[in-house]
Amino acid sequence: MKDNGFSHKPLLTKREREVFELLVQDKTTKEIAGDLYISEKTVRNHISNAMQKLGVKGRSQAVVELLRMGELEL
Repeated sequence: MKDNGFSHKPLLTKREREVFELLVQDKTTKEIAGDLYISEKTVRNHISNAMQKLGVKGRSQAVVELLRMGELEL
C-alpha cells in the first residue's frame, strides 16, 4: 500500500541554498563565486532562478521570504 503522507520537497536546489546561505552572511557575488568555485555569472543565475521560484523581485525579498518559509536560517 502507498504511503499517503506528504514529504516536504525543498523549494531550492542544493546549490541555490548554498548561494543564499552565503548571501545571508553578507558575502558578495564575487566572494560566493570564489567560495563555491563557480563563476559570478553562475551565482547570479542561481539567485535569479530562486527569485523566480519565489515570485519576488530582489535578493533581499528572496532572503526574507526564504527565512519566513523556514528554507533558510540566520
